[in-house]
Amino acid sequence: MQRPSMIDNKNNIAADRFLPTSVKEMKALGWDSVDIVLFSGDAYVDHQSFAAAVIGRTLQAAGYRVAIVPQPNWQDDLRDFKKFGAPRLFFGVSAGAMDSMVNHYTANRRRRSDDAYTPDARHGMRPDYPTIVYSEILKRLFPDTPVIAGGIEASMRRMAHYDYWQDRLRPSILADAPADMIIYGMGEKPIVELARRLDAGERISEIVDLRQSVILRPASDLPQPSDENIILHSFRKCLRDKRCQAENFRHIEQQSNRMNGGATLWQETDGKFVKVNPMYPAMTTGEIDASFDLPYTRLPHPRYRGKRIPAFDMIKFSVNLHRGCFGGCAFCTISAHQGKFIASRSPQSIMREIKQVTQMPDFKGYISDLGGPSANMYAMGGRNRETCAKCFRPSCLHPRPCPNLNTDHRPLLQIYRQADAVEGVKKTFIGSGVRYDLSMHQTGDEAVDKANREYNEQLICKHVSGRLKVAPEHTVDHVLDIMRKPSFNLFHDFHRIFDRVNRQYGLNQQLIPYFISSHPGCTELDMALLAVETRNLNMHLEQVQDFTPTPMTLATEIYYTGFHPYTMEKIYTAVSRDQKLAQRKYFFWYDAQYRPDIIKSLHRLGRPDLIDRLFPGKAKTSKSTKAPHKR
Repeated sequence: MQRPSMIDNKNNIAADRFLPTSVKEMKALGWDSVDIVLFSGDAYVDHQSFAAAVIGRTLQAAGYRVAIVPQPNWQDDLRDFKKFGAPRLFFGVSAGAMDSMVNHYTANRRRRSDDAYTPDARHGMRPDYPTIVYSEILKRLFPDTPVIAGGIEASMRRMAHYDYWQDRLRPSILADAPADMIIYGMGEKPIVELARRLDAGERISEIVDLRQSVILRPASDLPQPSDENIILHSFRKCLRDKRCQAENFRHIEQQSNRMNGGATLWQETDGKFVKVNPMYPAMTTGEIDASFDLPYTRLPHPRYRGKRIPAFDMIKFSVNLHRGCFGGCAFCTISAHQGKFIASRSPQSIMREIKQVTQMPDFKGYISDLGGPSANMYAMGGRNRETCAKCFRPSCLHPRPCPNLNTDHRPLLQIYRQADAVEGVKKTFIGSGVRYDLSMHQTGDEAVDKANREYNEQLICKHVSGRLKVAPEHTVDHVLDIMRKPSFNLFHDFHRIFDRVNRQYGLNQQLIPYFISSHPGCTELDMALLAVETRNLNMHLEQVQDFTPTPMTLATEIYYTGFHPYTMEKIYTAVSRDQKLAQRKYFFWYDAQYRPDIIKSLHRLGRPDLIDRLFPGKAKTSKSTKAPHKR
């Protein structure tokens, strides 16, 4: 007898083509129980860009019955946590695609009014620190069932970390969340191995060697320090001495970026040891294809019919080409989560997904993004893999591109051409951030350098939707060096290429740069110099932000400790609200309400020469000019 199908009439997609989110949906699949229940702080979108769907589909492909509980209510009688009962193997918990505190609060620690991962952007659908809250509830209700934490929040808080919103150093999230294990990074491989080992009868307490896992162990398990086992400063020692936290971070970042996973890390935390097992190597092309080719509907679950999920709208017609990033930017968590080694999909897998996008009922012919964490790292990596295996560099591009790095853009150009040729595709755009320092790097190989010049031209003339966004981040060299970004002179070079191609093809496109204020190492004077530089380019900046410290980035460690983890040099950082506002105002030099305060500040800094460069004829304005109201 054919089982009943619950139809989503809008997209004509049966609800039983999704992983079940309710007992009714579970029974419609002919199941009476499940093996694994995943709790997520996000809405359930059955798409390759949403972690709960990826992990759920991966486990499903491995033969397990998986249910998803999206955005469970933690404030009522807890029926969402109880409805499937205890799964046969384990519960999985995740805060969602973002750290909950980044999701909830601005750089000024003000509560946000919306949530892009929630239907109709409604706020308040997840608690602060869902990893902790969900784990506590599940352990209280089902004390004998393993709870496995994952996702960005758990991954980036796997060791002692600075929490900007509480302004304090916190221990590994395992010390606060009663989970049995964290799986960090991209979790397809470790989650399937964990399921199989539990299914084979191993107890969760016996699984101590799973790659990409974090567990708590007794002192009796602590090995002798070696190249394979690095003993970090204890959490309490880091609380007493910020230098110890800075020293720890260098080891954490280096080992996170090793090609074959690096060493095991240990940190004593109140009598127990946090053990971080090494990462898996980057996925092979076959492995990443298998993940992206799973039977996703690429749609929100029918339970959200008639509601809009902003995060889905952003990626609805986009296609991700690869994972990983070897840029190593000081303020970014991508390499700590995905690793610096690139895992690239095959052209065949990419084209299959593009064809699937063209079949979506509201597709109008435009692919919004053919990209990745960085748009133009597809199929790139070290030529000599043995050299890569020995490397400890957190960035392959800073302070200069590694001579072992293959920067050939021809495979990516071929992907663009194939995508443009797919029936139903009118145009493909590149919405991800482009590393122009990568596409402009002179390798000395005539064929590669010619292809990379062609890449820049093709990008600008064929794949820009009116505005190309790039991220120079700052204009002052010593700040860019701490950021691990190239000199702003390279932006000038790219700007000239952009203008030339626009003239050549009769285009009227804009180059939109991103900038950050209050980054570690940046002073108020540096921001004044940024203002002068961007004024000379006739740029009225739009894409700007105040630096927000997030767990497990180099910049955050400098912000908290005051030291650069690799040199132990003291680094100035704007910390107070007044210091941050004093920097941020220079972004808006063109706004008349900011002019009096900027002029007053430049007199205070002893740089009246910059006043005339910003505001010609205003250098003699009185120092007592009243400052404007700050935004």
